[in-house]
Amino acid sequence: MSSSNRFIPAKESSTFIKFFDLYSRTLFWRRFSSVNVDVNYDPAPDRKTIYYLNHNSWWDGLIPFYLNQNYFKQRARGIMEDKQLEKYSFFSRLGVFSINLGDPRSSIRSLRYAIESMDRPKSSLYMYPQGKIVPFTVENLNFKKGIGWLCKQLPDVDVVPVGIHIHTMFDDKPKLDIKIGSTVLIDHSADADEINQLLEKQLSDLLKNLIDQSVQ
Repeated sequence: MSSSNRFIPAKESSTFIKFFDLYSRTLFWRRFSSVNVDVNYDPAPDRKTIYYLNHNSWWDGLIPFYLNQNYFKQRARGIMEDKQLEKYSFFSRLGVFSINLGDPRSSIRSLRYAIESMDRPKSSLYMYPQGKIVPFTVENLNFKKGIGWLCKQLPDVDVVPVGIHIHTMFDDKPKLDIKIGSTVLIDHSADADEINQLLEKQLSDLLKNLIDQSVQ
């Protein structure tokens, strides 16, 4: 099997997670002038969650881990493009698994693995539905179809938008602002495209609010 079609599962290591937690805290402290997180979601002990985020920087690989370790403390997993996970293979030990967006059959396999991951107690999943790093925008987020399909398969899971804004408006070092939204109310009888549009709008509105807060 060629590397481009090789599925990479999550292989969590509790020892590595503890080490990486210390490393990432230091990294965030050194690289940002400040890290501000506005949290409007608190998962109940029996709830499971899909967090979906805008994808605009290299830091997006570390932010889900930072959020879970410091705020949510769930059994978190994340999805990463296979080429990137092959390059940064250590992420699999943090609970990340691969997806090949250029191969529909491979993508479905990854999404089914995501569903299986959500069978675990206190599970969560972090997704970047734009599918690749793009310039920051609050409009026209253009999600891939997978997240809408997942929401239909997992009607009892909370779906929560997460807005990320990295900027240097007030300092020579970048500032990281994150806003965790509330659970999106989804009509699971709607088709996947309609759900995608709803999720895009919810994240777009959250990002607009985050920008307004950032400039105050």
